[in-house]
Amino acid sequence: MDKFIAAQVFVDVAKSGSFTATAERLDMSRPMVTRYIDAMEKWLNVRLLHRTTRKVSLTTLGERCLKETEVWLEQAENLVALSDINNELSGTVRVATSMSFGFSQLVPAVLDFMALHPKVNIDIDLQDSVADLTDKQIDLAIRLASNPEPSLIGKPIAVCESVLVASPDYLAKQENIVEPQQLAKHRCLGYKNFQQHVWHLSKDGQQQSIAVHCQLTANEATTLLHAALLGGGVAIQPTYLVNQYIENGTLQSVLSEWKPANLTIYALYSSRKYQSSTVRALIDYLQAYFKANPW
Repeated sequence: MDKFIAAQVFVDVAKSGSFTATAERLDMSRPMVTRYIDAMEKWLNVRLLHRTTRKVSLTTLGERCLKETEVWLEQAENLVALSDINNELSGTVRVATSMSFGFSQLVPAVLDFMALHPKVNIDIDLQDSVADLTDKQIDLAIRLASNPEPSLIGKPIAVCESVLVASPDYLAKQENIVEPQQLAKHRCLGYKNFQQHVWHLSKDGQQQSIAVHCQLTANEATTLLHAALLGGGVAIQPTYLVNQYIENGTLQSVLSEWKPANLTIYALYSSRKYQSSTVRALIDYLQAYFKANPW
């Protein structure tokens, strides 16, 4: 059996803690995963994993072998890259991001990336929480944050600005909003993750915090976007999502001089160790793409 593939299977099982998860991720049958692990243990003459019906965990020797196997795989991948005269990227990258950023910005970027690298496959996992990347078998997470998750390594790839918006129909039925405190009297559309709905806005060094009433809340930006388009009230939305609607007049900016705080868009990953050249290339590409294609 191929020792390189067997080593990859061992590392993946060690990270996922599941033969089934590894089989799905590496697109092979569960019995084949078992065969590769058995082959690794036979070659090394050690028991690498404790296996029960509920859990798979590393033995003491397995933990030592895992570290050495990761180093060996990284060296092997570097040798393959050096020997590839075309330096052609390949493989599957699983990327997690929010629904709003995924469909509005990430999909156009990765389509361009795959056009340049036809042997690369991208699998996008839409989720609005920062899940454990190892447990979820995620290679890369694209997240908006003021501070990235401390357990992850983050590379800034863009800046997210936000604006207040509402539909022309909603605004036509309301008193003109000229001061932030007037928002307290309006129907506002809020993010479910916040227990108290206080919107913090700034203008020319001035700061105002407004407690708003959110009759409708959701945990995902596109839901609030559609509520705003249907005249549901005032929403805070990322410019990458709403600029097109402001330009075509289906949404209007509210208190345009008052801005919510900017967030940084990060590419997050769990470790630099044994990170494929394809993942590294995708991170660099996304950073360059969003700089060249501002929303």
